[in-house]
Amino acid sequence: MAGHSKFKNIMHRKGRADAARSKLFSRLSKEITVAVKMGAGTTDPDMNPRLRLAIQNAKGQSMPKDNIQRAIGKGVGGEGDDYKEIRYEGYGPGGVAVIVEALTDNLNRSASNIRAAFTKSGGALGETGSVSFMFDRKGEIVYKFDAGSEDTVMEAAIEAGADDVESDEEEGHTILCEFEDIGEVSKALEATLGEAESVNIIWKPQNQTPVGEDKAPQLMRLIDTLEDDDDVQNVFANYDISDEIMAKLEV
Repeated sequence: MAGHSKFKNIMHRKGRADAARSKLFSRLSKEITVAVKMGAGTTDPDMNPRLRLAIQNAKGQSMPKDNIQRAIGKGVGGEGDDYKEIRYEGYGPGGVAVIVEALTDNLNRSASNIRAAFTKSGGALGETGSVSFMFDRKGEIVYKFDAGSEDTVMEAAIEAGADDVESDEEEGHTILCEFEDIGEVSKALEATLGEAESVNIIWKPQNQTPVGEDKAPQLMRLIDTLEDDDDVQNVFANYDISDEIMAKLEV
């Protein structure tokens, strides 16, 4: 499988590290705030599973403790009241299926911006469910490669009740489980391997769509535009772009 076709949140692509990090912290903060609100103001991670995962993810991404506490405070103070979760689905250049998860306080703004991004790229925004049937909802827990040997991580994943493990020197150890089990699995892994680098519920493509050099630039522009939108939390796509083509795009 090509290095850039692995299922993962596109925001971690190389070449945009600084901008992505700032955006990442903003999204993590919003998720923490909303988790507190949806947990009826509960700030105890053991009593609020969504908050626990949000904090675990923030720590894994080296988000400062002050930022985490500030985000929790916003939730307690009611600043996350108006946020709504919504999923957009459509096709990008080359027939690539794209899922966009948003957390927004203005549905009209989000829909307008995301529809415009698809249209300008030559893609098309569809109805909810138009592409998600081509993905599996999974829990994804990522550890750095030095968290343990492949055998150690595999054994820990099996004991924790995970479904699959993929180890790569550059990408680290990616552990998959049923999305309903992510809280229990991540907690069990933390006891064995320590804090994960990231803990997410993802859309894993069932199959990859090959994208050639003619469509790859437009597709990447679409993904970059979506990532840059303040309302967008996650972007998933089932593309397969060769390392050679991706290298040209990153020059």
